[in-house]
Amino acid sequence: MKKLISQLTFSLFLGIVLMAIKAPEANAQGGRKVMQLSGIILGEDSVAGLPGVHVYVPKAGRGTTSNRVGYFSLPVLEGDEIIISAIGYERQFYRVPATDRDNLTIVVELVSDTTFLETVEIMPFPTEQIFKEAVLALNLPINPNEAVDVNEELMALMLQSVPMDGAANHRYYMDNWIQYQNDRYGPRSNPLLNPFNWANFFRSLRSKKK
Repeated sequence: MKKLISQLTFSLFLGIVLMAIKAPEANAQGGRKVMQLSGIILGEDSVAGLPGVHVYVPKAGRGTTSNRVGYFSLPVLEGDEIIISAIGYERQFYRVPATDRDNLTIVVELVSDTTFLETVEIMPFPTEQIFKEAVLALNLPINPNEAVDVNEELMALMLQSVPMDGAANHRYYMDNWIQYQNDRYGPRSNPLLNPFNWANFFRSLRSKKK
C-alpha cells in the first residue's frame, strides 16, 4: 500500500513539473490559436493537382507534402509563415491569418520557374590556342578546289584491313537475315533456270545488234 501511494505521489509530482515546463512554451507562443490548414496545389495552366509539393513552417520545423492529387493538410498557428516549394516552380509564401475558425482551406497556384542556360560548346580541346595549333598541324590545302592525290593501292589496302563500322555491320546483318527468311520456305532459285531471264537476255542482244 505504501509502495502504491509513493508511485502515485511521484506521478503527480512529475505531472506538475511537466506542466510547469510547458507553461512558458505556451506563453512564449503568445497564446496563438491552433488550426488545421488544408488546401490544393495546382500547377500553372493546369486543373490537376501537383503531387510531392513541400509545405512546411521553417521556424517550427514541421511540414508535409501534397499527395498524388495535390492535397495537403497540417496543423499551424496563427501568424505562421508557410513556404510552398517544388522543383521546377517558383517558391510561394503564405501567412496564416487570424480567424475564429478551427480550420482553413486554401488553393495555391504555382508558377513555373523557367531558367535559360547559356549555350555550351563541347570541344575536345581545353583552350582555343590548342585548337588553333591542332588545325594548323593538319597541313590542309589552301585551295579547297584543289584535287587530293589518292593512292589506289593504299585505298585498296585500307578497304581490306579496316574493319566495318556499325552501319556496315548492321547492313550486313540485315542482308543475311532477309536471305535467311527467303530460304526458310523453299530452296533458293537458280536464275539460269528461269526462262524469263533467258528471254530478257536474248531481247537485249537483239536490241544491241540494231
